Amino acid sequence: MPSLAVTFALRDMTLADYRAVMELWSSAAGVRASESPEEIDRILQRNPGLSCVAVASGSSGGEELAGAVLCGHDGRRGYLYHLAVADKFRRQALGRQLVDRCLARLKAEGVARCTIFLVTDNAHGEAFWRQTGWFERTDLKAFAKDL
Repeated sequence: MPSLAVTFALRDMTLADYRAVMELWSSAAGVRASESPEEIDRILQRNPGLSCVAVASGSSGGEELAGAVLCGHDGRRGYLYHLAVADKFRRQALGRQLVDRCLARLKAEGVARCTIFLVTDNAHGEAFWRQTGWFERTDLKAFAKDL
C-alpha cells in the first residue's frame, strides 16, 4: 500500500512513456497489449490529448507510472483500448479518474458513445467497468482479421 505522502498527477501520454506503459499493461491481469512504438505513436498522433497516464510522486521526490489508458476515436465513436493501474495504487479511484478524463475529452470532441473491448477471462476488468456504470452489449459480436 502506498504511503500517505504519495500524490498523483494525470497528464497526456507521450511516446516517451511507451516502455513504462507497456510494462504496466503487460503486468495487469486481463490486459493484452502488443502494440509497437510505431502503432502507439500513430494512435497518439491521430488522437492528441486523449490518452493519459497517472504519475505517482512520493515524499522522496521519485516518480513512477501508476496508471495508463489508451484512447481514440473515429470521429463518431470513442474507444478505450487499454486501461491499467499498478497493483499498489489500486483502490484509490485512479482508474476512474483516467477514464473520466478520457470521456470528458471525447465528449468535448463531439463523440457521443465510447466502447471498450474486454477479453472474456478478465473478471477483474468486468467488475470495474460494471461498477463504474458501463453496460455490456449483448447484441454484438466482435470479429477481427489480421492484415
